Amino acid sequence: METAREDLAFTILWSPLPGITWFIPFIGHMGIANSAGIASDFQGPYTVGDRGRMAFGRPTRALKIDISDLPGGSDEWDNAIAKANGVYCGRMHNICCDNCHSHVACALNSMNLRAYGVRKFDMVKLCFLVFFKGRFFVFWRFRSPVFALHYNVEYFSSVGVAITGQFVKNSWSCVLNPAVLKRSSLT
Repeated sequence: METAREDLAFTILWSPLPGITWFIPFIGHMGIANSAGIASDFQGPYTVGDRGRMAFGRPTRALKIDISDLPGGSDEWDNAIAKANGVYCGRMHNICCDNCHSHVACALNSMNLRAYGVRKFDMVKLCFLVFFKGRFFVFWRFRSPVFALHYNVEYFSSVGVAITGQFVKNSWSCVLNPAVLKRSSLT
């Protein structure tokens, strides 16, 4: 069963980036849901999605934010997200410095909110907060990035061993069999 939209209200959302998340499981795409549970995310240059459809598909993790101490409550939350959306509609996307994580941080920082012991949010803090504190919606979504990492490590390790083993075998054949060395030096 999929998560109901109401369950997403006041959450930071995360979805895996195909390829990158397979190798570095804490790297992914981030968005923020308003009081109605509708996601907003910085999707690319001058583009903010604010209709609930995130750029890389349905979120796989969510981190619920307690707004009970937020002055203005849900109205302040929604206004801060709308303000961040307006700011990021005019920005160029930069994968390393100004990205979807920065968009979420902009919204949270404009609220002057304290959550999970953090008052000033940035992309690194958000990355690790969601990675360690966020909850997965369903088990198969948890398996996807974790097992992909395990599969890739196993695959590349076995390829590396096979290549290295063949190299070592060829190198030692010259040392152990002088006829091979003599034959290769003649050609």
